[in-house]
Amino acid sequence: LGLFFATCALMLYALDISYWITALLVIPATGLLTRLFIFQHDCGHGSFFNSKAANDWVGRFLSLLTVTPYDFWRRAHNMHHATSGDLDRRSIGGIDTVTVREYNEMTKRQKIIYRIYRNPFVLLVLGTPFHVLVVQRIPFMYDPHFHKDYQTLSNRACWKSIMMTNVSLVVFYGFLASVFGFGALLAVYLPVVIATACVGGWLFFIQHQFEDAYWERHQSWERQEAALMGSSYYALPKVLQWLTGNIGLHHIHHLCSSIPNYKLQACMDARPELRGVNRLTFRDSLKCLRFKLWDEESSRLVSFEAAA
Repeated sequence: LGLFFATCALMLYALDISYWITALLVIPATGLLTRLFIFQHDCGHGSFFNSKAANDWVGRFLSLLTVTPYDFWRRAHNMHHATSGDLDRRSIGGIDTVTVREYNEMTKRQKIIYRIYRNPFVLLVLGTPFHVLVVQRIPFMYDPHFHKDYQTLSNRACWKSIMMTNVSLVVFYGFLASVFGFGALLAVYLPVVIATACVGGWLFFIQHQFEDAYWERHQSWERQEAALMGSSYYALPKVLQWLTGNIGLHHIHHLCSSIPNYKLQACMDARPELRGVNRLTFRDSLKCLRFKLWDEESSRLVSFEAAA
């Protein structure tokens, strides 16, 4: 938090010198906000602190910086952990993925919509910031009548979490705008939130959208196997691993979400065999952008061309 606030202060100060300096500082600020989001993520799993109250209140405080409603996101994300890799329980908290058979049964219009959705620019560059900044502000988007997957979430709890976060954001950023000016605040913080959303979207994408991922029908689905084999180990340079809060060790995280981010590397060191499970380098991860459909026959993600 100290590093993040110091970087934001430098960005504000640099506005009077050159916006290019401020723009360059967006890079470290984005990395630090990504790390803070991982802290909020761990609070949602109840793993950052021993105390539930500490987890919840720190998670809610971090909502002011990540603009993500903590209590709602906690419920939705834990649902993702409970259903990840289950073809019959594809739900919120994940990237929509259809099977080759389902795609072939779609109408032409449905295929076009799915192709647009799965376009990397639309999904990661436009879609993730739009979801973080806009969709998370609108509680009726999570009403069970709007989408069947939200039936397992408490509608009242969703509304409360989202609206309380919205009010808190207005008060918090309204105060900052009154001190530093609305234009300055927008110029400094909006690019950081957008960039962080894109980074977060990419991390979440690569954690589950790789060729040899795990998807099974519910009767064959096994939770621990789905956790370990359906999540990647994103091997990043140490600096990037620190900025992303070790979330690249995602197979360990899914196997036991009660392990805090700051213990994941110790788990990896204690079990060296985990280093070879679904390991992806940055170059490997770029190749995953072409995978769009799950082929139930070959048990792998494939491209539109390969499925044709």
